[in-house]
Amino acid sequence: MCPVTTAQDLAPEDPLVAVAVAVLGAGRYEVVDLLDAVRHVGTRVDVVRAGDDLLPRLAHENALSQALRLARDILRPGGLLVAAVPELDKLRSLRPTAPPPRVTGRGKDRQVTVQLWDWAPDGESYALEVVQLVRGESTWEVANTVLTRHRVLSPEQIADELAAAGFGHVQRLAPVESGHPLPIWIAVAPG
Repeated sequence: MCPVTTAQDLAPEDPLVAVAVAVLGAGRYEVVDLLDAVRHVGTRVDVVRAGDDLLPRLAHENALSQALRLARDILRPGGLLVAAVPELDKLRSLRPTAPPPRVTGRGKDRQVTVQLWDWAPDGESYALEVVQLVRGESTWEVANTVLTRHRVLSPEQIADELAAAGFGHVQRLAPVESGHPLPIWIAVAPG
């Protein structure tokens, strides 16, 4: 079994866990990433987190419903699924090729992350290539690249998927409410 991380180990560095702690209140909580949920079958945890782009990627792989049911099954009654999900449904007609780059760090520790989007002709999905650049001796160097495919999910589709997986109360927090650049979805496991 994969070790469980506590909320105190992650927050405040992990904004999804920080949202979970804000909802649950002060305490010590066991947190599992949705990708690791299968390793926790038969146990109960307090929080399952799903990072940026994970739900759209699972939707493209036709694995979203199963993953959400698994998350519900390993959560204790009243436990939370907390997910950051880009809402690109309004961009389908525009089909932008990239958002602005994200820059972190300063000086020699500066890193630049660039996303490149390649939309399907019908606008229902897109390929996402993430390129991370780091400062080399005299120029920028590619440190990492990842290519995945994602289905575009509307807020209604996300809410429907969470309800179909058996979650109770479902709430969407806008970025201004959570401090995260993407909308955050909170779903409560039935008790």
